[in-house]
Amino acid sequence: MRWTDFPKWGRYVADWAADYHATVRERPVRAQTKPGDIAAQLPFTAPETAQPMEDVIADFESIVMPGITHWQHPRFFAYFPSNASPAAVLADYFTTVMAPQCMLWQTSPAATEMETRMMEWLRDALGLSGEFHGVIQDSASGATLAAVLTMREKALGWAGNEDGLSDMPRLRVYASEEVHTSVDRAIWISGIGQNNLVRIPTRGPLRAMDPELLDQAIKADIAAGYKPAGVVACTGGTGTGACDEIAATCMVGKAHGLYVHVDAAWAGSAMLCEEFRSLWAGVDYADSVVLNPHKWMGAQFDLSAHFVRNPEDLTRTLAIQPEYLKTHGKDGIINYSEWSVPLGRRFRALKLWFMFRAYGLEGLREMLRNHVAWSVELCERLRNTPDFEIVTDPVLSLFTFRFAPSGVDDLDALNLDLVNKINDDGRIYITQTRTQGKLVIRFQAGQWDATRDDVMTAYDVITEIAATL
Repeated sequence: MRWTDFPKWGRYVADWAADYHATVRERPVRAQTKPGDIAAQLPFTAPETAQPMEDVIADFESIVMPGITHWQHPRFFAYFPSNASPAAVLADYFTTVMAPQCMLWQTSPAATEMETRMMEWLRDALGLSGEFHGVIQDSASGATLAAVLTMREKALGWAGNEDGLSDMPRLRVYASEEVHTSVDRAIWISGIGQNNLVRIPTRGPLRAMDPELLDQAIKADIAAGYKPAGVVACTGGTGTGACDEIAATCMVGKAHGLYVHVDAAWAGSAMLCEEFRSLWAGVDYADSVVLNPHKWMGAQFDLSAHFVRNPEDLTRTLAIQPEYLKTHGKDGIINYSEWSVPLGRRFRALKLWFMFRAYGLEGLREMLRNHVAWSVELCERLRNTPDFEIVTDPVLSLFTFRFAPSGVDDLDALNLDLVNKINDDGRIYITQTRTQGKLVIRFQAGQWDATRDDVMTAYDVITEIAATL
């Protein structure tokens, strides 16, 4: 395979991609293979000599494709979406062909300067304060880790990186049970320790962290000799869409001099629509915010938007400047590798540029509004169906429900059975979660190509299979 062969196979992949998206509804959403099926077809050693590309492509179709869960399927209602708009895919195609490593301004000035401007476009489109500055991270997990490291360093007077944590005060970070487990992992990696992640009880229909109890917990920790470092709040938690009272939470954090990070990984994209912004009212008081355009905005994985109020805090935490990474003779430049944990960086901003220009903000808003409306419609249909109950009402396009016919002793087992049978059926894909001690079924609409018919198909599949249990 040489570059002279590339036009032939590039055209093949382009045609394959269009056909794949045109026919993906005909495939089962979740891979139907059993553990080990794919590995059994792969040789134990790499080939010593080159093999024809025709053979590689044929094996791709026969070995790989049966083991793919189709995240771009319009009836993918599990987890959160991982969208791939055609324009963003095209941008990634260009990036992959050029394969630049955009760690410094000098290693690709276009990547750095476009990232700065695209983060400004996105910030303004979301209604965030102009005081925020953006950087593209690989994931919300990476952004949250950077935030936790920053709150650690600020709390320790910037001494943690230099001196280690062994002789430092015992730090505390505060969050509710509704935050993503990436917060737990950041606590581990940062050296703060799981036992120092303080879980604050929630209140209200949106299962928000109780600001009064947060304040009490911070005061109790100070009295006990701990060193509070920061708060992680969420907008649109993964399980049920929980949303903290961001303004009140930030006010408690600020009263104690703590760093406040807001995780809006999924729900943040919806803030392109002004009518949804009440879910993160007060976000401008936060120190940092993360959302994932690679979830619900149309840019394929990976592209996470991390906004920080004071970039100097982030770079003071993460930047290392050996001589070979310095750019001499250029003033006022940004090296985004100093804003993130990895040194290497892809040209991710190109996806946003293509996407914004190809669809416009109004096109993206229309998609988001449709998904929310269709999900609410489905929720109401299930609410009015005998033997079904809505457990948590829709937050944007996410709600939870369960099948609860009378006379069943173990509703958890019944609903897990329903989830498994629905996913084995293949027409739609959903998942389960737990809330208030109950195992419930979780539904969210958000796939780029989804239609109202796709979402309403979920009702038919759910009720049809439930009737067989």
